[in-house]
Amino acid sequence: MGQFAIGQAVRRIEDRRLITGAGQYTDDLRPAEAAHLVLVRSPYAHADITSIDAEDAASQPGVLGVFTIADLDVDDIGDNPCIVPLPGRNGTKTVQPPRPILARGRVRHVGEPVAAVVAETLDQAKDAAELVIVDYEELDAVVDTASAMDDGATRIWDEAPDNLCLDWEAGDRTATEDAFAKADHVTRLSLINNRIIVNPMEPRVALGHYDAESERLTLTTPTQGSHRLRDWLTRHIFKLPPENIRVLTPDVGGAFGMKIFLYSEQVLVLWAARRLCCPVHWVSERTEGFVSDSQGRDHVTLAELALDQDGRMLGLRARTTAAMGAYLSSFGPYIPTACYAKMLPGAYRIPAVHVESACVFTNTVPVDAYRGAGRPEAIYVVERLVDQAACELGLTPEELRRRNFIRPQDLPYRTATGETYDSGDFERLMEMAMAKADWTGFAERRETAKQRGKLRGIGMAYYLESCSGFGQEEAKLTLLADGTLRAVLGTQDNGQGHRTAYCQMLSETLGFDVEAIRVEQGDSDELTAAGGTGGSRSALMGGSAAIGAAEALRERGRGAAAEMLQRPFDEIDFREGRFEMAEGGNRVTWQEIARHCEGQDETLEESFVFNPEAMTYPNGCHICEVEVDPETGVTAVVNYVVVDDFGRLVNPLLVHGQVLGGIAQGLGQALLEETHYDSESGQLISGSFMDYALPRADDLPPVLIDLVEDYPCRTNALGIKGAGEAGAIGACPAVMNALLDALRPTGVEHLDMPATAQAIWRALSEARREERA
Repeated sequence: MGQFAIGQAVRRIEDRRLITGAGQYTDDLRPAEAAHLVLVRSPYAHADITSIDAEDAASQPGVLGVFTIADLDVDDIGDNPCIVPLPGRNGTKTVQPPRPILARGRVRHVGEPVAAVVAETLDQAKDAAELVIVDYEELDAVVDTASAMDDGATRIWDEAPDNLCLDWEAGDRTATEDAFAKADHVTRLSLINNRIIVNPMEPRVALGHYDAESERLTLTTPTQGSHRLRDWLTRHIFKLPPENIRVLTPDVGGAFGMKIFLYSEQVLVLWAARRLCCPVHWVSERTEGFVSDSQGRDHVTLAELALDQDGRMLGLRARTTAAMGAYLSSFGPYIPTACYAKMLPGAYRIPAVHVESACVFTNTVPVDAYRGAGRPEAIYVVERLVDQAACELGLTPEELRRRNFIRPQDLPYRTATGETYDSGDFERLMEMAMAKADWTGFAERRETAKQRGKLRGIGMAYYLESCSGFGQEEAKLTLLADGTLRAVLGTQDNGQGHRTAYCQMLSETLGFDVEAIRVEQGDSDELTAAGGTGGSRSALMGGSAAIGAAEALRERGRGAAAEMLQRPFDEIDFREGRFEMAEGGNRVTWQEIARHCEGQDETLEESFVFNPEAMTYPNGCHICEVEVDPETGVTAVVNYVVVDDFGRLVNPLLVHGQVLGGIAQGLGQALLEETHYDSESGQLISGSFMDYALPRADDLPPVLIDLVEDYPCRTNALGIKGAGEAGAIGACPAVMNALLDALRPTGVEHLDMPATAQAIWRALSEARREERA
């Protein structure tokens, strides 16, 4: 097996370029002549706009224009669309109010863009923006998800009584009610899945160009897929043929779901570039990102688990209220409904499931997909329920799971929510994780911690997610005249290491050295079927497309070699990157074929579109161990073990990095990240890194990650299951289960995320007061 074959732990070949400063991000590509766009944003969460006076601002030196929604309306610029409206209960429809590119008459969250200033320099644009006078008539705001539908709550949209965007349900209500009616025990939990501010390292950026001769617009911007954004811009915003807009995405410094979507700034730089006949550039400041980037999670759930007298699960039901924010983002309603409900059974044999989701409007930044997109929220519900049920039944957490896991002999297994799991051994992975975490030795470690005045707890979570197998993905391979290979793919690297993984696949299939393979992504002109990056789909979708194209190119190469060697096609074999006669003898290299094709004025190029058969189901067990200081509430994560089943691995080193990054984000959500809006004013109180705590290196313990390849996916030829989101799915319930295990001896029975030091200290103080009473 070669160094760059599939399965090898190869270091990322793109890293030298990136860490030596040779990366090309959107902000690096701003031309010197570009004008600068600055937005005037609403300081209010909810207010009517009574007037906008831009006369003074427009007269300032260097100002090229000050624009409002009236200017966009003249050019018939469309509203930002929600792409996936869903039918609700009893045939009701998703309420889809317009989301204008600039505010039209009313603002509905702090940070909503009201006017755009374009000037020759950034300082000139900022100074002019300060002079735009907007008169507001402030209205009451609602920012709390749980109370958004309460009687008397401010109505955000006239067409959405009770602020209800979508009333949705799935599963078998009757079967679930029957299961609860015959249950010997019912566990109930009220859970909050806290709102997350995404904060990728690279902020959002947009650079617009307009070519007057061709009447073509070009947007350069960090995305998770340029083709999808191009389609939204042409179809919904500018109402142009697809060939009239090109979207380019260079290197991207993190995304986590947030860079999938269309934003006002991307529209504005294109529109302004066309209007002013010059390039227009915008880059988000970090404080802008806090009030304008799509945010994640924000669920309030009442969950119940029905069990028989032997601890067998009979049914699960959940009633979730999910915030959409003030407007519907691209996929907003899909995340807490269809994407969430399907994974509620987790890894368990639960014969009946029913879920209700109420999607509600609030005067907050819109919410959409964030790493895992609905699956972390679902697994958090079921794994917190399982631990609580085990406690109430007097069983160990592992024993209750063991009694209810879907078994290998049950596979393929169709869940009550319609997913068909194809492969895996959940109990085995749990046992492996327990052994690596020294689960049986925990009691001794707890006693030692107690002697030091610490509360120690251990918790597990078993996650299972549905990913990868949706949409189509195309790859195009071209043998260039110099004998190198150009590979164009429609996924988008946001830091995952796509170039390394794709080079491994192509090197194994075609025999090229990785230095001779040029992987390109991010140009909407290149391909016809490109779904981008999201849902842990790139290795399966992009990889399968790349291998399909490679196999077709290899056959074309055999044909060229047969012509060069003057032998029949079926007498040419391909071995170790060369074409040769079956009986041995003369060989032909790719470089020689390239020269031959150049002489024949021919190009060897092949494309392949991959259509998946089914979704894939990565799974695994997380075990977390924590220590809590009861005097301060400070929590230290002292040990963390993960055993994952991702099917066949393209590159274990890349996967290791993906899992570790996901764990960091899950741990941050569980213990640190608190998005707090003031209940009266609607102001974002946690609007900077002074008030919003991202996890840092010293918040993370050493993490032991073991990757099991014994259960390849049965529904795709590569055996891949997907790995990008798994760490973030398992981490939150594992951390919270460990934390509650530490606190239960003190009388603390429940905590919601984020379990900050302050929240833990308050819970411990309340438990002490109740004990004294």
